[in-house]
Amino acid sequence: MSVATQGLVRLPVWRARIVLAALAAAFGVLTLRSLYLQAMKTDFLQEKGDARYSRVLEVPATRGRILDRNGEALAVSTPVKSVWAIPADVELSRTQRKKLATLLTLEPAELDRKLADASRDFVYLKRQVSPDTAQAVAALGVKGIYQHPEYRRYYPGGEVTAHVIGFIGVDGGGQEGVELAHEATLAGKAGSRRVIKDRLGGIVEDVEAIRAAQDGTDLRLSIDSKLQSLAYAALKGAVEAHRARAGGVVALDVRTGEILALVNVPSYNPNNRARLTGAQIRNRVITDLFEPGSTLKPFTIALAIETGKVTPATQIETAPGSLTLANYSIRDVHPAAALSVGQVLQKSSNVGAAKLALMLPREAMWDLFKRVGFGTQPSLGFPGAAAGRLRPFRSWHPIEQATMAYGHGISVSLVQLARAYTVFARDGELVPLSLVKTGAVASGDKVLSTEAARAVRAMLELAVQPGGTGPRARIMGWRVAGKTGTAHKQENGSYAADKYLASFVGFAPASAPRLVVAVMIDEPSAGRHYGGTVAAPVFAQVMQGALRQLGVPHDAPLEPVELPGEGDEAKENT
Repeated sequence: MSVATQGLVRLPVWRARIVLAALAAAFGVLTLRSLYLQAMKTDFLQEKGDARYSRVLEVPATRGRILDRNGEALAVSTPVKSVWAIPADVELSRTQRKKLATLLTLEPAELDRKLADASRDFVYLKRQVSPDTAQAVAALGVKGIYQHPEYRRYYPGGEVTAHVIGFIGVDGGGQEGVELAHEATLAGKAGSRRVIKDRLGGIVEDVEAIRAAQDGTDLRLSIDSKLQSLAYAALKGAVEAHRARAGGVVALDVRTGEILALVNVPSYNPNNRARLTGAQIRNRVITDLFEPGSTLKPFTIALAIETGKVTPATQIETAPGSLTLANYSIRDVHPAAALSVGQVLQKSSNVGAAKLALMLPREAMWDLFKRVGFGTQPSLGFPGAAAGRLRPFRSWHPIEQATMAYGHGISVSLVQLARAYTVFARDGELVPLSLVKTGAVASGDKVLSTEAARAVRAMLELAVQPGGTGPRARIMGWRVAGKTGTAHKQENGSYAADKYLASFVGFAPASAPRLVVAVMIDEPSAGRHYGGTVAAPVFAQVMQGALRQLGVPHDAPLEPVELPGEGDEAKENT
């Protein structure tokens, strides 16, 4: 035996066999385990695999467009991207961090704050970025930063249609105006699809569509964009000229009840709401309440005529220009010995209107006010529409009944007041209103006799003639009927001596009314405050432009209208 052979240690054969058997057993166990998992635990393994690579993505639905009555877009959705991140996966160099913050218009400190919490699996870096910006972000190639498609709402009309259309929030839900009122129709339903992503978040396979997206339905409004722009320009000019706090205009189609224009000042740009305030958002035409003043006199007179208490020619003693009830004096600015009922409206006599009211049962007055829509929320389906204030007639005292005849002690919205005047324009029928295009003649509720409605219509036409309170409402080529209103504003339970609300409501052509236009100017402070000088000119601008645009036939000579000089027209009482 050699020396080399003598140095080797020979292991027992049984030990080698034990090691081999152990290895074989281990491989056997692994083989059985793999067979068990693949044959018996398929769902479990699939679930774990899906958790790592399979994702269900939301497929956003396109929000329906909002169109005007002629098909012009008032709200549309454009595709954009939102940039989000998984903070723990983000790897940013200093250069990339600076570029990313610049692209997303974020301060570097704000970007750091969003990415600071590594325990979060999802954080938005920026919502609704433009496609160009999204492409530039993707070009940075930053791990852990992703994008998904969204839609951004764009409003072509800007501040002109803001209070009608409203706006949606960053998550796509309606928050104001028509966007909120018709959310169910416009929003649609988002869909979803299953995809396979790689470890960097890229989609490598589109597996299946789980639920197809259902796009929202387009909505066609009754609004006429051209008339809307005309009304907004006229109102804004008046608010600025009279240094007023605010104003509103609404225009109605007498035949269909469709709202053709609805504007407010101040307004806002719904495409840029960074500095938006509550005063700008308020749709004053629908939500704000005010005492209508003398614009309510036609209803008291109509009821007195309908119940046979008076005729348009009946003389009402108004001397000495004041009436005292319960230690409260009702006064006329221009006292007269006696006025016919028609002159009571033409001259806007508070004393005459109060005496007519006191001839009537309280319940009858309350019933007429209720039937023309006062004290009831308008059925517009519009968020925030106010019902107004009409107290139960049983609580009325004589002084309250008398002052209510000329619009004190009752509150209405401008849209309520405009709708109520359709009673005179439609021979006693109150027309239902609509912000959605119908194109059909509306069926109204008969609330006044035809004879009474036509009698008041004739008086309202006299009220805008020389000698009345509203001659500045006249327009060339069409006969106009309407009523001015001037009321002290209430503050802390009492009337402010130097704060007024001027209004005018009317319709044209008087021979066959087509449109009702109502104007309200809140707190004019440039030296004039009467409805005849502040609100009536706005009515004339809007009505004349609208009748021309609609091609309504003339019912008066095409001769220039001679407007009264400063102070020449009669002043309505406040």
